[in-house]
Amino acid sequence: MSDNWIIRTLENALDGWNGRLAEIWTLLTTSPEGFKGGDIWALIVQINTALQGVGYGLLVLFFAMGIFQSAASFREMQRPEFALRHFVRFLCAKVAVGHGMELMLAVFNICGGIIGTVVGGMGGAVSEVSALPGEIVTAIEDVTILQSIPLWLVSVLGSLIITVLSFILILTVYGRFFRLYLYTALAPIPLAAFAGEGTSAAGKAFLKSYTGVCMEGAVIVLSCLIYSAFLSSSTPAADTTLPAVTMVWQYVGQLVFNMLILTGLVKGADRIVKEMLGL
Repeated sequence: MSDNWIIRTLENALDGWNGRLAEIWTLLTTSPEGFKGGDIWALIVQINTALQGVGYGLLVLFFAMGIFQSAASFREMQRPEFALRHFVRFLCAKVAVGHGMELMLAVFNICGGIIGTVVGGMGGAVSEVSALPGEIVTAIEDVTILQSIPLWLVSVLGSLIITVLSFILILTVYGRFFRLYLYTALAPIPLAAFAGEGTSAAGKAFLKSYTGVCMEGAVIVLSCLIYSAFLSSSTPAADTTLPAVTMVWQYVGQLVFNMLILTGLVKGADRIVKEMLGL
């Protein structure tokens, strides 16, 4: 690494960005059970198991509500098809509450298979990283002390923007991971809503929302891969005919623009999933 403060500032910001991208990739290809050694998952399992009792209690309540809401008279409740329909609904809801953990993992694994297909089709992880071109390094090292003052401002502003964008990226991906844990921990309560015909919409909304969170991973992976391909085919150019300050400012501006596109796609992954799949 160069001894020049301006170069070190920009290179540290780019190293942080590249590190966040590598961390994002690791998070998206990690299962909830294996994250952080599985300690968090063990806690989620305990909470899910504890809430199953609450889920069974709500199961009976929603089942009774569904029967009385759908029955026009006591005579209708005596019809075999009426009793069979509600019994099957109650049985399915009971299985969903008791085996909610397996259901949630099955949905996650299906979405994880989609992510694996995307990764395999694109040839693996993000391979292109952002690096400071040699032309810019040479131009910065050749400037005088007075000329370096505006370069300090450009480097500080550029590195600050890059650092903020990298933190937004990683916070978004971590937020998705924690939402997966929250959905799994609280699953018995909304799944119990399937026991009642009038309350089943809550259970359907829960599963659709959880599937949407899982599918966000595929959108984020695809966004990172497209960004990597875009960066490799149109790396911000350094125009050596320009003064050093203008050249650095132009390069940082192009680089930040590319990073803003990726950050916007990652931040809007939930909206993209809703628009594409209605989840």
